[in-house]
Amino acid sequence: MIMDFDTLKQKFENDNVTLVAVSKTHHPKEIKKIYNKGQFDFGENRVQELMEKVDLLPQDIRWHMVGHLQSNKVRDLVPFIHLIHSLDRFSLAKEIQKHAKRYQRKISVLLQFKIAEEESKHGIDPDNLKQFMDEFIKRDYDHIKVKGVMGMATFTEDEDQIKREFKLLDEIYHQLKEDYFLEDDEFEIKSYGMSGDYQIALDQGSNMVRIGTLIFGERNQ
Repeated sequence: MIMDFDTLKQKFENDNVTLVAVSKTHHPKEIKKIYNKGQFDFGENRVQELMEKVDLLPQDIRWHMVGHLQSNKVRDLVPFIHLIHSLDRFSLAKEIQKHAKRYQRKISVLLQFKIAEEESKHGIDPDNLKQFMDEFIKRDYDHIKVKGVMGMATFTEDEDQIKREFKLLDEIYHQLKEDYFLEDDEFEIKSYGMSGDYQIALDQGSNMVRIGTLIFGERNQ
């Protein structure tokens, strides 16, 4: 089901929530229609597809990499990417740091945590949060700016389970804020919630949602 975009956008603006329109598999002409309605944040989950689109669309679009990111694809993104949602390992951080330094950019990222029960989901193990952060700080990635957290809930109709998983991510965010980012006003993003579960996410504190199907319809194959 596709919702009226203006209504959807207004809802999130009223709630002070950033809407990322996930445009994967959709044609640049479809993206441009949404852009013309005042939408500037768009998300893609494959680097190759994003690279095919970026030169065909307005340069003031804020591109978000929302999918699992391979380390060898980082160099293609660094010159222009607005936010990487899926930093989950040191090998990836090393590549972001290396290429960001080359371009003299500070790349904004979210730490992705594995809150879902599904094995296919990626992310930092919440039980390893302190170990990960202590090592991250020790390595001094001065060209990486951590802006918040991201996570994906289990694909299930059990709303109580989804709620628990989003609640866990909200708790992780607050723990990180308290222990590592208390003086950092830019550490403020909680990116969770998609077309099927965004309302549960909002109820659990999300302030950035990644919506695709409700805006563009089912993915093109």
